[in-house]
Amino acid sequence: FVKADATKFSETGYVGADVDDLVRDLVAKANGDIELAEHGIIYLDEIDKLSSGPEKLGRDVSGRGVQTTLLKLMEETEVALYAPNDIRSQMQMMFDTRKGRTGREVVNTRNILFIVSGAFGGLEKIIEKRTNRKSIGFVSADTKDTSSEYLFREARTKDFIDYGFEAEFIGRLPVRVVCDPLSADDMFQIMKNSEGSLIRQYEREFAAYGVKAVFKDDALREIASRAEDEKTGARGLVTAWERVLRDFKFEMPSLGLPELQVDGSLVKEPEQTLARYRAEAVSQFRELGAAHAGEVRAFAERFQREHGFLLDFDSEAIAAVAARAQREGLHVEAMCAKLFKDYPFGLKLVTRSTGATSFVITPDAIANPDKYVSELVVNACRSQPEPVSNNIIDITPGRVIRALEEGNVAIVAGFQGVAQTTKDITTLGRGASDTTAVALAAALDADYC
Repeated sequence: FVKADATKFSETGYVGADVDDLVRDLVAKANGDIELAEHGIIYLDEIDKLSSGPEKLGRDVSGRGVQTTLLKLMEETEVALYAPNDIRSQMQMMFDTRKGRTGREVVNTRNILFIVSGAFGGLEKIIEKRTNRKSIGFVSADTKDTSSEYLFREARTKDFIDYGFEAEFIGRLPVRVVCDPLSADDMFQIMKNSEGSLIRQYEREFAAYGVKAVFKDDALREIASRAEDEKTGARGLVTAWERVLRDFKFEMPSLGLPELQVDGSLVKEPEQTLARYRAEAVSQFRELGAAHAGEVRAFAERFQREHGFLLDFDSEAIAAVAARAQREGLHVEAMCAKLFKDYPFGLKLVTRSTGATSFVITPDAIANPDKYVSELVVNACRSQPEPVSNNIIDITPGRVIRALEEGNVAIVAGFQGVAQTTKDITTLGRGASDTTAVALAAALDADYC
């Protein structure tokens, strides 16, 4: 079985795919078994795009030209297994010959089944004109008799010829079937039971963020009804669902709620439902913080005893720690220890600059603890225009050499390099790089920076 889009083909000798390639694709699908390929099925979609109307001027190589080329395939002809004008095909023939793969080099199309399909937009007007079913004056025709589905069932060979198809081409398609539009019940069954259901896709998307999405039947039926109104077949399901779930897909992962109930009320009032979920998330967030406040305070007391700094967690920070601990499967105190393990070094720098020993911990510190303490250090250093310690000294080559000879660590702010001749050290001077140097010196417990 081979499926292809009719719009990608052009007449042989022009830019575009060659219809003979369909037969060669059948051989490839049959793993080289030519006899099996000769009893295969070729399905061409968008066949209505090959119609060649009077408005198309010049040679129509992608319309009438493709129809003409398909004529011989659909009747009976032999297609060369290797395309004479295709370099890749010729190279494949050369490799097969070298490997001793010889045999039949043509495929007979007599027993190949061709199935074509298309929307045929505008064909109903041709049929309506032929059958004279237009409403006249105040007398309206039966809406059922003038609907596209009903008119398509009245289609004749002449209608397709007037539409722009060659008589010989339509003559090779004797069996014609009209597809009924999908009803709301059909849409419901597609969502409920099909292998590639859109519902399974949404379930996977929410599950990737730890949210279990549960879809109720009343929601599916409401969406099915809306998709039917779109008049675009099953594609309307995507349109209808996206209008309802777009905001939920963006917000649910950040709310921290474990489950999303997609029912009829959500589909009918998505904004109000999302507002309720937000309120529920805030309530659970606060309850979670209250339940674990004691553990957070116990960690803060231990931190103060060991390092001399008071971490003052606000209520939202306590809830954020508890929520993160829950997500990562840790106890709250273990989570705090993990987040603030490097804080003693940074807070020393802040204390040296400002003398502060108490620090307020906000949700930002829980979300990104390293960034939070870095900003504390930078702001503290900027607030002191003059060094608070005589241990921050200007660098000269002699001082660096002596420090290294004594086994000390010499940290140079804004270091650029050492002159090749004089061995002088070049720096950028006092500035933002001092902050980094001072932070590193504190971390290493250096005597001088």
